Amino acid sequence: MSDRIFGVFGLLLAIGYTFAALAIEESFLSDAVGPKAFPIIIAVILGLSSLAIVLRPDPEPHWPPLARLAEIAAAIVVMILYAQLLPVVGFVIATAVASGYLAWRLGSSLIGTVLTGVGTSIGIYVIFHLIFGLALARGPFGF
Repeated sequence: MSDRIFGVFGLLLAIGYTFAALAIEESFLSDAVGPKAFPIIIAVILGLSSLAIVLRPDPEPHWPPLARLAEIAAAIVVMILYAQLLPVVGFVIATAVASGYLAWRLGSSLIGTVLTGVGTSIGIYVIFHLIFGLALARGPFGF
């Protein structure tokens, strides 16, 4: 039953995502595909996947204990805070803290957590900002 509930939730999310994509205004400078194509493709994939879950559910799943669900909720909160703090503290600091926390919750040691957070943050910064030239959120220190 929980698979079907999840599938229906996914279908509703896909429908909402489609309406949001269709509300995107097209600029006169847009390319041949336009800005609506990619979100609509994502919505179609989400809708088809959710429909498959509704029509062919798995046997009743074994849900994790409450403590594990609390850890999953904490990870979701960290990702929401990451999105909120990204423009404030910048990409490097926000990514280091978020990836460090997630590494810690996955069982990394304290030193491993710090190295994972800093390495992930600097590695992504070097690749996407310095090599590809993409703009990332600048923090109070200018990076």
